[in-house]
Amino acid sequence: MAKEFTGIDDKLRRFIAEQPMFFVATAPSQGGRINLSPKGYRDTFAVLDDHTVAYLDLFGSGVETIAHLRDNGRITIMFCSFTRTSKILRLQGTGRVVRPDDAEFAALRGHFGTDHPGVRAIIVVHCERIADSCGFSVPYLEFVDERAVLDTHHARKTDADFTRRISGDNATSIDALPGLDADHPVPTRDPVA
Repeated sequence: MAKEFTGIDDKLRRFIAEQPMFFVATAPSQGGRINLSPKGYRDTFAVLDDHTVAYLDLFGSGVETIAHLRDNGRITIMFCSFTRTSKILRLQGTGRVVRPDDAEFAALRGHFGTDHPGVRAIIVVHCERIADSCGFSVPYLEFVDERAVLDTHHARKTDADFTRRISGDNATSIDALPGLDADHPVPTRDPVA
């Protein structure tokens, strides 16, 4: 049976911290495609307070989440336990994009662990609904390790490579919604830990 929570309490914080991945879902206001993205690296997600969470948004092959948040702000984050204790947790709310050149970026960045090359932004979400469900049909899987592939890939990129991404596949969503602005900063050259 699903349970709704008034906030992200200590028990939910522990559950979130134990999950090696999470999923992000957004959709445009009118028509278009729904986006659902898996996110890895445990140290890229942070609970800021009982109703606010954030995650590091790393450069990817598209810009759907940012474009949809610019369009309407709606976002759902889902955590799913793959251990013997089955559970799904959904954080539904309103998100916003914090660029690396925004004043609050540095303070938010301190909530995350290891530096990751290719940080495009921080997504901050005010959770309006926090609810779990059983997850009884979710398979039991064993976590082996995180993949360093994305960090390794980004570490090899130059500022010019990221600039091309900003004006290329990250400029608009697949439904032609605005994504990154032309003046979006390239990521800092953080080392891979």
